[in-house]
This record gives sequence, structure tokens and C-alpha cells, in this order.
Amino acid sequence: MSGELTHDKVKLRPLEPSDLEWLYECENDPSIWHLSNTRLPYSKHLLKQYIDHAQESIYVHGQIRFVIALHDDTAIGMLDFFDFDPFHQRAGIGIMICAKYRGNGFASEALSLAKKYAFDFLNLNQMYCNIAENNKSSINLFTTAGFTCCGRKKDWLKTRDGFEDEYIFQLLKG
Repeated sequence: MSGELTHDKVKLRPLEPSDLEWLYECENDPSIWHLSNTRLPYSKHLLKQYIDHAQESIYVHGQIRFVIALHDDTAIGMLDFFDFDPFHQRAGIGIMICAKYRGNGFASEALSLAKKYAFDFLNLNQMYCNIAENNKSSINLFTTAGFTCCGRKKDWLKTRDGFEDEYIFQLLKG
């Protein structure tokens, strides 16, 4: 794997101090809180601390966040690896693309880069993701990328309309 995490349209890059305002807007957008189980807004102070420590090793904290950016460095989304387990060689993955950039293939390119990073650099054997049953675009994204549904958690997520199921998708190296 080369040192660059770039594709035709997007690149994955680390969080930078200059991302504070953008991250503040993203993390405090209630329309996406259901994706991350966020319940309260984040302060700029807390997010600055997060950015300051974001470059610490995935081997220490079990997680890492990348900014999904256009080649002109415009931040358009985030990609997280979480629950990193080097012994069992697995990690969870999550992707969020800002609303005005959705539908352009950016998430697909970012996921392609993430797969290469996970399997070639982190030496993972598998990745998984959790997707709400009504999130059809994410289900399509991950299944198109080769993930398969391997489980269903009944009434897992509380919504305004009651409870909904959450699916577990998995991708094995190979």
C-alpha cells in the first residue's frame, strides 16, 4: 500500500486543527445523531481535545477517524474504524457523508480506500458494520462493497416511531 489514501474523487486524511468548525457542525447536527447514538451536542472545547488526540495510535485507543475529503481538501464526511481488535484481526467501520455531497459515489470510494487500509495496513481478517433496517443507502453501499448480512438485532434501535431492527454486515479478507 502506498502512503497515500486517495482514489479518483476522494482521499482519506487525518483530522486537522483546521477541521474544528466543520467537525463542530457535523457532530452537532441532530439529523445524523441516530447514526452514532449521540444524545447531546459537543462543545468546541471537547472537539478540540478530540482532534488533539486523534493522531494517537489505533493500537492504543482501538479507534481512528479519517476525514473524507475532496482532492482540494474540502471535508465532505468521516470514516471511523472502531472496536479495533488486533488479536482477532477485526474492526468495526462507519461512514458518514455530509448531506449535500451524498449520491456522488464518494462513500463508495472512501469504503474502497478503507478496505485497502484495513486489509493491507492493519492486517485485518474482517470488518463489520451495524446498519439500521431503514438505512437502505448504507445497506446498498456495504453490500455492493462485498459485505454480507450475518445477523439481525430485533428492536435494537429506539426511534420516534417505536423500535427498529439493526443488521450486522461483515466482510472477510480474501
